[in-house]
Amino acid sequence: MTEMEGIEHRTVQVNGINMHITEKGQGPLILFLHGFPELWYSWRHQITALASLGYRAVAPDLRGFGDTDAPDSPMSYTCLHVVRDLIALLDAIAPDQDKVFVVGHDWGALIAWYLCLFRPDRVKALVNMSVVFPPRNPRRKTLESLKAVYGDDYYICRFQEPGVIEAEFAKIGTARVMKEFLTYRNPGPIFLPKDKMFGHPPDAPIVLPSWLSEDEVNYYARKFEKTGFTGGINYYRNLDLNWELTAAWTGAQVKVPVKFIVGDQDLTYNSVGTKDFIHKGGFKKHVPLLEEVVVMEGVAHFINQERPDEINKHIHDFIAKFH
Repeated sequence: MTEMEGIEHRTVQVNGINMHITEKGQGPLILFLHGFPELWYSWRHQITALASLGYRAVAPDLRGFGDTDAPDSPMSYTCLHVVRDLIALLDAIAPDQDKVFVVGHDWGALIAWYLCLFRPDRVKALVNMSVVFPPRNPRRKTLESLKAVYGDDYYICRFQEPGVIEAEFAKIGTARVMKEFLTYRNPGPIFLPKDKMFGHPPDAPIVLPSWLSEDEVNYYARKFEKTGFTGGINYYRNLDLNWELTAAWTGAQVKVPVKFIVGDQDLTYNSVGTKDFIHKGGFKKHVPLLEEVVVMEGVAHFINQERPDEINKHIHDFIAKFH
């Protein structure tokens, strides 16, 4: 049986949008949340493995991605919208499970932090990857902070103006954009200066790593070719609105058991202040039930695809304690 066989695809209506979900297996539910520029497909290795271990693995395309609807308004992609989708999804597909396991990566990790912050009553335990919990700074908005540290060519800053980065991505081509992101291994930040995206000419050859095939890249490319990147980029366009909406949670702790996993070559792990935050007590202060931190050597950002067997074991070993 191939890895993709036996994965069921269906559509669930949540909050007026059609959400595409994939699932496999029976048992306690694990909700897998993907990042950018990704899809449910990023969890293909985990879905099959965890289903075989007695879990019901569920991986949606988040709003704006893949086969899930993408609302037109950029302001429809706040953390509150996305968490609301997930609560409605759980109510629809698992009304008998008060709490579920959650696994997140990249933007999915950020959404998972918000889910645990807003609705800890719905989460048994969390395994998060790449993105640490971001304590809200009441004195400065998110984008202002990022610009001060990284400048205007930093990818998140370049994503802000609607339509601009989409047009530049269109010039390069969807498959090329996917390869650029998925193969990014520089532990430093991503800069996207106009006309020199990703720091090299658009015709420079890209060699795929052993963990990523042309067919796999093409799966992503086909979906993003159909939808465009706007839905996913709109998450970044709401960073300051999220900052405003979460004012009431300034100083609030995440009160859910957590395991955190990151690669030592991940740009997130190497971003300003992150290592100190993780290793010198800041992380534990904001996430008091942080039980484990795993730093994987020689691994970059797309950790669950690059080292699936190890990640599957890390997930299983942690959540098995909460049965």
